[in-house]
Amino acid sequence: MSESAVERHSVLVIGTGFSGLCTAIRLKQEGIHDFVILERADDVGGTWRDNHYPGCACDVQSHLYSFSFEPNPDWSRQFAQQPEIWSYLRRCAEKYGILPHVRFGANVTSAVFDEGTSTWVVTTADGRRFRAGVVVSGAGALSNPFIPKTPGLETFQGEAFHSANWRHDIDLRGKRVGVIGSGASAIQFVPQIAPKVGQLTYFQRTPPWVMPKPDWVRSAWSKSLMKAFPAVQKAYRGLLYTQLELRVLGFVITPKVLKVLEWVGRRHIHKHVKDPAKRKALTPTFSAGCKRVLVSNDYYPALARDNVHIVTDGIREVTPKGIVTSDGREHKVDVIIFGTGFRVQELVPRGAYVGTGGQDMADVWSKRGGPEAYLGLSVSGFPNLFFLMGPNTGLGHSSMVYMIESQVAYVLDAVKTMRAQGAKVVDVRPEVQEAFVRQTQKKLAGTVWASGCKSWYINESGKNTTLWPGFTFRYRQATSAFSLADYHVKAPTTSQAGTERTARAA
Repeated sequence: MSESAVERHSVLVIGTGFSGLCTAIRLKQEGIHDFVILERADDVGGTWRDNHYPGCACDVQSHLYSFSFEPNPDWSRQFAQQPEIWSYLRRCAEKYGILPHVRFGANVTSAVFDEGTSTWVVTTADGRRFRAGVVVSGAGALSNPFIPKTPGLETFQGEAFHSANWRHDIDLRGKRVGVIGSGASAIQFVPQIAPKVGQLTYFQRTPPWVMPKPDWVRSAWSKSLMKAFPAVQKAYRGLLYTQLELRVLGFVITPKVLKVLEWVGRRHIHKHVKDPAKRKALTPTFSAGCKRVLVSNDYYPALARDNVHIVTDGIREVTPKGIVTSDGREHKVDVIIFGTGFRVQELVPRGAYVGTGGQDMADVWSKRGGPEAYLGLSVSGFPNLFFLMGPNTGLGHSSMVYMIESQVAYVLDAVKTMRAQGAKVVDVRPEVQEAFVRQTQKKLAGTVWASGCKSWYINESGKNTTLWPGFTFRYRQATSAFSLADYHVKAPTTSQAGTERTARAA
C-alpha cells in the first residue's frame, strides 16, 4: 500500500467501549478533532456490545458505572443489564458526535513505531493502514474469551460455545447442558437457563463467594426526582462511591474485616440451598476477596433445583457425547457452555505492538514476568502509546469507569503537553516505570488477593498484574497531571516539522 493511501491522524484510539468513547469525547471537548477510532465490530459498545448472554448485567450500581459528565437519571434498575448499558454507550457516541470518527470493521493486527517519523503505523486485518503520533488503546482485558484446551473438544458432536459468544439460535429447552466455569458470567446466565433445560451439569472448579445483590427496579418517582434535580443524582453517585471505596479497608488494609463477608456468604448459601452435599460443594474454602466477590439473588436458588447437578471433579476430556471427569465418569451432555472468562494475562499477542529497536511488547512483558506499565498506562520502549485499563489498574471493589476517566484525563494532558512543549516523542523512563511497579507489587503483597487462592488476578509466575492496590482517589491523584520529567522527550527535527506544516496546510 502506498503512503498516499495511508490515513493520518494526530491521535488513534483503539476500541469503542467505555475507554475508547471516553477518550474520544474528552478529545472533542478539548478542541482536538484530528483523531480516529478503530473498532473491529460494526457498532460501538465494546464488551457491553459483545456480551449478550442471558442475564448479563453490571455488578456495580448504574449511577456510578457511567460517565460523570453524562449522568442518566433514567436507569431502570439499580444494577443495569447489558441492553441498557449498550444503549447508553450508543447514545453517548451519537450525542457527542463520535461516530464520524469511527472506522468500523477495523480489527487491529499490528502497531509498529516508526522511529524515522516518530509515528505509529497501525494495520488492520482488512489491509488498511493508519499513521498517528499518539495511540491510545482502549481494547481492555475483557475482550478475548478464554476456552481452556480440553482433550477431545473437537470431537464433541453437540454444540459448544463461550458465554461471550452466546448462541441465541440454539434452543436449550429440554437439553442436557454442561456449564464449565463458575465466574461472574456463569452466575448470571445459569439462573436464566436452569428452569428451561432438561438437565444442567455444573462443572465447578472452585466455588466463588456470592453475596446478596441489593438490586431493585427504580420507581418513576426516583427518575423524576433526579431529572428535576441533577444535584440529587450527583450526591447519590458520591454516596455510592464512598460506600464502595470503604471496601478497600478489607481488601488492602485489614483483610480480617472480610470475615463479615464470609458470614454473609454462608448465610446466603444456607438460606437457598437445603441439600447438604450441594451446600458443601458451594461453600468456598478461601478467604473472601481473594477471588472476585460476586453478587446474585438467583444463583443459589438455581443451583438448588433438582435438575441441576454440581460436579467438583476436574475435567479430563470431552467425548463425542459428553464430558469425562477425573474420576472416570462420563457426563452426557448435548450442549457445552464455557463460562471461563477472558485472556486477562494475555493483554497483547505477539506482534501486536512493536516499539523502538524492533522490540515486541509480548516479549518484553514475558521477560518481566507479566504485563507492567507506569501508572498502568505507559510502557518504556513504546513511545506515545497509552493503555487504558492497563496492567494493575483493575478493581475488585468499585467502578472501572472512575478509573477510566482518571486515565483519560492523564492521556489528554499528555497530548496537550506534547503540543505545548513541542515534544514529538515521550517515552517513559525505565527507572520511573520500575519504581512504580516495585511499589505497586509491594503494596499488593499484603492484600487479601495474596492470601493463597488461585485467581485470574495472578499469572503463572505468581505476579498480580491486574489490580490496583488501594483507593481509586489515590490513583486519580497519581494521574492528575502528566509530567515530562517522567519521560524521555524528543522534539521534532527541522525536516519533520516542515513536513508537518506542509501536511497541515494541504
